[in-house]
Amino acid sequence: MNDFVAMTALELLQGYRDKSFSPVEVAEAQLQQIERCNPAVNAFNLVDPETTLEFARASGQRYQSGEVRGQLDGVPVAIKDVFLTPMWPTLKGSKTIDPASTLNKSAPAVAALERNGYVPLGKTTTPEFGWKGVTDNPIDGVTRNPWNPEKTAGGSSGGSAAAVPLGMGPLALGTDAGGSIRIPAGFCGHVGLKPSFGEVPHWPASPFGTLAHAGPMTWTVADCALMMNVLSEMDERDTNAIPRRGIDYLAAIHGEPQQLLKGLKIAFSATLGYVEVEPQVEQTVRAAVQQLQALGADVVEVAPGFDDPLAAFGHLFYGGAANALRDIGKRQRALMDPQLVSVSEKAAQLSMLDYLGAVNERMALCERMVNFHRRYDLLLTPTLPITAFKAGREVPEDWPSTRWPSWTPFTYPFNLTGQPALSVPCGFSTDGLPIGLQIVGRRFEDATVLRAGQAYQLAAPLTDRRPQLFHEKTARGAQA
Repeated sequence: MNDFVAMTALELLQGYRDKSFSPVEVAEAQLQQIERCNPAVNAFNLVDPETTLEFARASGQRYQSGEVRGQLDGVPVAIKDVFLTPMWPTLKGSKTIDPASTLNKSAPAVAALERNGYVPLGKTTTPEFGWKGVTDNPIDGVTRNPWNPEKTAGGSSGGSAAAVPLGMGPLALGTDAGGSIRIPAGFCGHVGLKPSFGEVPHWPASPFGTLAHAGPMTWTVADCALMMNVLSEMDERDTNAIPRRGIDYLAAIHGEPQQLLKGLKIAFSATLGYVEVEPQVEQTVRAAVQQLQALGADVVEVAPGFDDPLAAFGHLFYGGAANALRDIGKRQRALMDPQLVSVSEKAAQLSMLDYLGAVNERMALCERMVNFHRRYDLLLTPTLPITAFKAGREVPEDWPSTRWPSWTPFTYPFNLTGQPALSVPCGFSTDGLPIGLQIVGRRFEDATVLRAGQAYQLAAPLTDRRPQLFHEKTARGAQA
């Protein structure tokens, strides 16, 4: 079983083709791993073994008959509970949603996975409506970090992030409107990509509008590229989706590290000019940049030259939260996360000119980054300025702000610009918590971002290091 749950999606696919093992064997191992590890971290809020095994048996039959479906046939995938799944309700961590109203529908990402033969493992936890950078909600409680369950997994794709390092699925779906893929990927020590806006179709439209992206969360960059091949398939329901370009992301990252980095002009900024970064985080990220330089990368330390766009982001993001709650009455709001209600009611008082002013600032930031990328193909930063803090909190203890974006200054600027941004593990703190390197590219050059991430991971792999909980025969239960 340990062999199966430690395998990447690419390794599983090779084993299926070789008939070394079957999708059913792998699904059974994954379900056992979820049963063993999930109580400690609360990554899954819905597991349905019968349905999972039904999908796995159908995949096994396709391999036996030589009628393999797509690029992920038989590969288990964990699904964040904001994506519509036809067989399971989608509650978004909220008591205000009627479960029956969400059935018999597939989000574009889920529909693409279905066309490619995936095996669904279950639904993963999210804060209510995905509104914050940590994961807890009124239905499911707190989601915890696989490396230390006393710490947060981050959010809002915290359940998917906690699942991947523990082998509770090689692939997972996440969404990111302010860092919600990259934050938990950074805290939990795996790969997470926020694709270019429009590259991965997303429907129904997010209340956070064009800040919101759907994307892959994986153990390796190669699996991330494979998953992008599937998730980027066309779906006409998303009117913001760009025309398909037929990019083979997996082929784009093929090669040796030096070859993958050849010709790239790379900028590195440890602080973006305004961020206070924990010393061990900066030291670890600088070491990763030096590793890339040792591979021949042309790296220049330079900031992109914009001021912190936190205020503009807050108007747009919390305006989206207010939009999500616009039709929810007082009685139902009493069932919700009180902090979500609070920020939404405050944002509802914004004027149209406040909102449009934020739009103007966003447009100026987009223009600045377009000009910046005329000189540099990529921008490297830390994913986060801190490591994971105590679970059950929105911000670290004794933090100067009460809201989560104050400790995610490297992520939300690139939701405003719609650029691709990848978090890759690059080391650990002295107390064993993961640290991430963020790689940002020009809009629609997701393949270039993945190339650099693959080059780094090939040269400095951390993929053989798993949380202690992964190896324990009996998992510890999570604290209340």
